Amino acid sequence: MKIKNLKKISLKNHPTISENYIQEEIINDPTILNLGELIVRDKERRQPGAGRIDLLLEEVDSNRRYEVELQLGRSDESHIIRTIEYWDIERRRYPQYDHIAMLIAEDITSRFLNVIQLLNGNIPIVALQLEAYELGDEIGLSFTKIVDELNFGLIDDDEESKISVDRDYWVDKATPKTVKHTNKMFDLIKEIDDQLKLNYNKHYIGLMKNNKANNFVRFRPRKKHVQLNLRLEKSEEIDEKIEESGIEALDYDNRSSSYRLQIYEEDIENKKEFITDILKRAYDNWNF
Repeated sequence: MKIKNLKKISLKNHPTISENYIQEEIINDPTILNLGELIVRDKERRQPGAGRIDLLLEEVDSNRRYEVELQLGRSDESHIIRTIEYWDIERRRYPQYDHIAMLIAEDITSRFLNVIQLLNGNIPIVALQLEAYELGDEIGLSFTKIVDELNFGLIDDDEESKISVDRDYWVDKATPKTVKHTNKMFDLIKEIDDQLKLNYNKHYIGLMKNNKANNFVRFRPRKKHVQLNLRLEKSEEIDEKIEESGIEALDYDNRSSSYRLQIYEEDIENKKEFITDILKRAYDNWNF
């Protein structure tokens, strides 16, 4: 095996590659950003009186959106202003989503990083450094996360911020069958703690105990399955148990420290033991 030194190049000074070219590469395969499974909601999205968002990305099976500002070469003050401005406009227009400001640039200076770190206590910002390398006649792209949003308490843990709905809302949004599946899993939870109650909210079905949120698990009924979010620290043991169970799993949510499983009707009967075990683990982790 031979080890080859890669030649790093500047895309800003490249004769043929432009910002639009990189934008299209991300659109064709958003996984190159190494942020999990993303879909592209829009590109060059016009903002009232504030230019255009380069890209609007959204996580699969999540309410999280990324407002992306892409810059070849060195970042400067105008980029962070645009990034925050676009984020602020989108979160005001679409408050039902969890919005993250994202800057992608080739050179993010130390001064710029200091500014982002100061703002990151109040504004969720992600910064990715873009690097390009020559590979013969081809060019390889690498995206490295150098600033991540801070792990705040989730809005669903703030009881005064909740938008309450009822069971019928979820029956209409999903299906009567998947809401029934949610109730079956809640029956398993009641065997762990019979003081817990279902708490219907606009974006998820959570739990309450003594009139306080106790969201070690959240349910999101869909048309064909229920997405089960479990507040558990990621571990090899749990990863192996999920893989052995055969239950379909989405990417681990690092921001909320949650496993995300897709539970189908047959899983509730055929994999009841596993579901009960992982619900108990989440309960013990949250209520220790």
